[in-house]
Amino acid sequence: MQHTQVVVTGLGAITPLGGDVVSTWNALLAGESGIRGVPRGHADAGLPDTVAGTMAIDPAQLLPPVQARRLDRSQQAALGAAAEAWADAGAPQVEPDRLASAIGTGIGGVGTLLEQDDVLEKAGTRRVSPRTVPMLMPNAAAALISIEYGARAGVHTPVSACSSGAEAIALGARLIRAGEADVVIAGGTEAAITPITVAGFAQAQALSRHTGEPASASRPFAADRSGFVLSEGAAVVVLESAEHAGVRGARVHAVLAGAGIAADAHHITAPAPDGSGQISAMRKALAQAGLAPGQIGHINAHATGTPVGDVAEAHAIGEVFGRATVTAPKAALGHLFGAAGAIEALIAVLSVEHGVIPPTRNLATAGVGPGIDLDVVTERREVPQEAVLSNSFGFGGQNVSLVVTGARHHASRTAHQDA
Repeated sequence: MQHTQVVVTGLGAITPLGGDVVSTWNALLAGESGIRGVPRGHADAGLPDTVAGTMAIDPAQLLPPVQARRLDRSQQAALGAAAEAWADAGAPQVEPDRLASAIGTGIGGVGTLLEQDDVLEKAGTRRVSPRTVPMLMPNAAAALISIEYGARAGVHTPVSACSSGAEAIALGARLIRAGEADVVIAGGTEAAITPITVAGFAQAQALSRHTGEPASASRPFAADRSGFVLSEGAAVVVLESAEHAGVRGARVHAVLAGAGIAADAHHITAPAPDGSGQISAMRKALAQAGLAPGQIGHINAHATGTPVGDVAEAHAIGEVFGRATVTAPKAALGHLFGAAGAIEALIAVLSVEHGVIPPTRNLATAGVGPGIDLDVVTERREVPQEAVLSNSFGFGGQNVSLVVTGARHHASRTAHQDA
């Protein structure tokens, strides 16, 4: 049975580093930070000192005012990123029954839920918006994209905490390989910087305590790391079968060569001590891509900056790759939760496309922590990247690894098939 190749033809993003892909990528390569001060209104809620990575632009500005008012912030971001990705892909002509959407999220429209609950308590039932439910439901972003682009092959919404966006991309590839779609709009979105989420993570002692200087608060792999920084945003890619992309002469950014999904079956928040789920996800992704560990140029690590999580991932990476080269974008972006896996998959695509490993911020002072035997890239490194593996690990023991290879793999395979 012939293996259907899945290629990436479109990229779109709204992140704390920039309002689109180019600005995000350039800021990441320049070593800039998207982490800002205390979010508006949080000081009044009596929360402990915190910082967050809010989107660099208001996503509502990308939409008609009437439409924007009817959407949760997470939905606005998803539509904005999807529009950029669709345009970047050349607005593919595809039969509606061969086009699907898959947009992951960790929590959906929590901002709307909290806002309308306040309305209910203060003003009563009749003042609650009739659009409350479609604005808060997690599947709305995927559904809105389906409606916008006429995608009738399916609407999918993985809700798998921090791995949601990566799982949506893996699912999109599965749909294409299974012959259920020719094109899939896939990615993740999140806008959950709210007092209740911040308070919950703070009570769990998961947030960074380095709040005095926001830009240095997120410290993946650092010896003095103390937790993650909550961020928001969206990232979307357009996936196509290589055949469909070839027929229309599409530009190919990269090949989504492999995806691995595995579960720890261990604990609702803590990773398995032996790293079994993470190791399995990485090995599955490599196997599907038909690559050996030594063929991976670098690893885009999940690396949130928590004391336990970073060591666990370093151990798992070591079991599969030995002393590997890694980068940790969350040092600059913060943790976009359900959108994290999507933006970091997009970064992996850009890494193989441009032959660059982005730097990891905030390691200069304390250095890499004990138990982390990795080559962590701290300065922009210009190195041809034949393949990159991107990790996304979420609460519940949900592990997703994606392998991205360069567009030349698509070109060489196409030439071989034509011959």
